[in-house]
Amino acid sequence: MKQTLAMALERRGYETLTPVQEAVTDPSLGSADLLVSAQTGSGKTVGFGLAIAGAILGEEDRFGPAALPLALIIAPTRELALQVKRELGWLYGEAGAQVASCVGGMDMRDERRALERGAHIVVATPGRLRDHIMRGSIDLSDLRAVVLDEADEMLDLGFREDLEFILGESPEERQTLLFSATVPRAIAELAKSYQRDAIRISTVAEKSQHSDIEYRAMAVAPRDDENAIINVLRYYEAPNAIVFCNTRAMVNRLVTRLSNRGFSVVALSGELSQAERSHALQAMRDGRARVCVATDVAARGIDLPNLDLVVHAELPSSHETLLHRSGRTGRAGRKGVSALVVPPKARKKAERLLKMAKLQVNWGNAPSAEEVTERDGARMLEDPVWQEAITDNEQPMVAQLTETFSADQLAAAYLRLWRAGRSAPEELSEANAKPEPRAPFGPSVWFSIATGRNDGADPRRLLPMLCRAGDITKSDIGAIRIQQDETFAEIRESSLQGFLAALGTEMVLDDGSKLTRLEKAPDLPAGRPSGPRKFDGPRSGKPGPKRPHRGKSTFEKPEGESKPRPPRESKPRQDARPHRHKPEAEAPREPNAIVKPRGKSASKPTSKPGAGDTSKSLRGKDGGKPRSGPGRPKGPPPPKGKPNSKKNKARAAAAKAGKGAQGGFSKPKRPKA
Repeated sequence: MKQTLAMALERRGYETLTPVQEAVTDPSLGSADLLVSAQTGSGKTVGFGLAIAGAILGEEDRFGPAALPLALIIAPTRELALQVKRELGWLYGEAGAQVASCVGGMDMRDERRALERGAHIVVATPGRLRDHIMRGSIDLSDLRAVVLDEADEMLDLGFREDLEFILGESPEERQTLLFSATVPRAIAELAKSYQRDAIRISTVAEKSQHSDIEYRAMAVAPRDDENAIINVLRYYEAPNAIVFCNTRAMVNRLVTRLSNRGFSVVALSGELSQAERSHALQAMRDGRARVCVATDVAARGIDLPNLDLVVHAELPSSHETLLHRSGRTGRAGRKGVSALVVPPKARKKAERLLKMAKLQVNWGNAPSAEEVTERDGARMLEDPVWQEAITDNEQPMVAQLTETFSADQLAAAYLRLWRAGRSAPEELSEANAKPEPRAPFGPSVWFSIATGRNDGADPRRLLPMLCRAGDITKSDIGAIRIQQDETFAEIRESSLQGFLAALGTEMVLDDGSKLTRLEKAPDLPAGRPSGPRKFDGPRSGKPGPKRPHRGKSTFEKPEGESKPRPPRESKPRQDARPHRHKPEAEAPREPNAIVKPRGKSASKPTSKPGAGDTSKSLRGKDGGKPRSGPGRPKGPPPPKGKPNSKKNKARAAAAKAGKGAQGGFSKPKRPKA
């Protein structure tokens, strides 16, 4: 190990290295490519900082003047990249390294000027680094080492194309290190494509996932999830806590709820700018805020001091995300708690995630209000302020208090002041408790309202009107039964006097409906009232009356609801096509005479039956065979040229008399083409 790096570790308080740091700094590895899988919070940043020291420093202990970058570290998020920059800043501070950053959300002009001045190490996010490469503001020709931190997360976020572009622009003779919590198939393919005979390193700490973290799964009632989060935060009172949500909307909802309850809380989500996110994290580090509500992407890779509690307000989508969330606590040898808030509908999902993550978890209920109060009392008695001596400045006030108040009064005042600075815990329901049956309504009085189904009466409209008019609540109103022309409402007997007093002598609701008190409960049939509604047909489950094929409906409307329809005026029927000639201008024709066709169409007769003739020819197209159908004569066809019915004889006689009636002539046979 370089002497300058050893001095930096000593000043930082490092006495021993973590397992992953010892594994990557093994002298036998040399400058080989590494594929390292280690859990979050195991000291990976310092580990790969020590691993690339031989490649970028060579035999020297200090860097020369800054020029083109020698090392490139790529991280998935802005927060993680800035954190890596801080870690490498103190690690290589004694060696005189210049560390620059290229992350999204920062001013690109400042980054370009920093690169022009020169940098030994560049920490970047994939998207911004690719932008710098395409603009020509960074030159990677002198790179000696490339580190991909949280490589699995970068692939999950869709940075595979950017990573392939960046590695393609880097020199082939370089040391490539891939650090990932897990090594899925995509990571193995990436290592195979861009690493040379990479050595696989799996630390012992990975086999026992997060041994410094206590996992607790808390079953809560369906509507007590947010109350349970409040009680969990109050029970542990961690110096720093982070609450994970799946959506930005849930983040905003919880931030508002916790702020109203007196928690010092900040938000961390993708919709915030880089400056807002930096201020939120700085508030957590300074102690101005103690709770951070964040989404998975925004909180990826952040490192907060004294982060002892992680709360999963919503379960993650995968067990890898569960491990990454929980890895924010239990870092650098500190103990931490990871609490999962599990409503009944998410129980199976929680069990599946914990099984896939191979975690040992303690199932139980969320802390109750009594448990939080008891824990507060224990913390109050353990406060070191009880053991401190009374100072000279405090002595006069202490003497005045002891002379003025008794010991009980002083203790009660101190207890109230202690609790005043903390949010009160929430009362939680039993996680698997069944809903209690509704209590009987008790003695009641019935009223009749002069409005019914025919007038559009609706319980959702009548309930608030009864509450306003009678100055009662909805719990004082029992059943509301709507009939065709009136409605019956049940009022609690204990609220009757106030109800009548508020109504006054008029007994009228807001819409003008009259109320009448009944001597006894109305005799109503069970279930829905029967009978047709106004302007409605039968709506029961039984089929209604059948409708004729071509007739009017046989459904009869109630009497008095409709007026008789006036009789329709009869109009003489008119032919669709007008006659081409006036029959009175022609000479009378002989019966059964065939009219010669005119015009272009020789297949159609030019004469038409008169307006008063409604009969049709009984002969077919061949002129001799009668067509079948109801009312057609049976038997052999009549002789050709003679009338075949009494009607034809009557029409022939009328034609001879000169009345203008045209006989029903047989349709001439259509000539073949």
